[in-house]
Amino acid sequence: MPRAIVILTLTGAAIAALIWTGADVAVARRAALWQRDFQNGLAGALRALRAGDAGAFAWLMGLAFAYGVVHAAGPGHGKMLIGGYGMAARVSALRLSVVALAASLAQAGTAIALVYGGMLVLGYSRTQLTGLAEGAMTTASAVAIGLIGLWLIVRGLRRALHHRSDDARHGADCGCGHAHAPSAESVAGARGLRDILALIGAVAMRPCTGALLLLVLTWQMGIPAAGIAGTLAMALGTGAVTVVVAVLAAFAREGALRSAAGGSALRGLMPIMEISAGGFIALISLQMLG
Repeated sequence: MPRAIVILTLTGAAIAALIWTGADVAVARRAALWQRDFQNGLAGALRALRAGDAGAFAWLMGLAFAYGVVHAAGPGHGKMLIGGYGMAARVSALRLSVVALAASLAQAGTAIALVYGGMLVLGYSRTQLTGLAEGAMTTASAVAIGLIGLWLIVRGLRRALHHRSDDARHGADCGCGHAHAPSAESVAGARGLRDILALIGAVAMRPCTGALLLLVLTWQMGIPAAGIAGTLAMALGTGAVTVVVAVLAAFAREGALRSAAGGSALRGLMPIMEISAGGFIALISLQMLG
């Protein structure tokens, strides 16, 4: 168990230091430059599509997918939230990957609903839509992410107190008939629908501004279907990166659990993982609000 705790502590401290000191800003700037290049490419693809050029639609979809990948590769709350949760709860890599992809597609759905609802119903301009996404919706997403982090911390503390109380009442061989050395499956069971919906909702609250731009431009150019398809392609690109993070988080968690070797070591490790992941997610929320 000491080795597992040391690895988790050092990893968490390194990530937290990057965020807290702003060292990740350089990565964000580089990603922003790449996104600008892709936006210029998207504009060219849209002009070609409107002109009826052969292959323009496929070009647009490819660029949109690549834009989503680049957008997700920079510092972002979606993959960090999914990855942090993957370290806190024993959810299978497949299930967590499905959640990651669903969150990205839900984020695309939010962008589509915001643009068409805002423009058709409320008469918003592109500036107003972007301001809403980067203002109130970003704040709401940050608060939701922060609440998830706090809930993980509380849940981890409750588990730690429960285990301590249980250990005080019973020994491993007390003869009471209860299992006091649970397996990884019983200590860290996969969470239910409530957690999944919370994760998806927290990510989906803040739509991608690149998707908003694409949707508005294609609406103004009279090719709205291309904008919707491109937005979904962006979501798939973002989802691809988030799925990779989800899988890595699941494997890292399982490696830590295996090193704990079960029994009381496992009972002590799981609350630490949950509390640490909750603190990491709460830090992301503070960064977004700041």
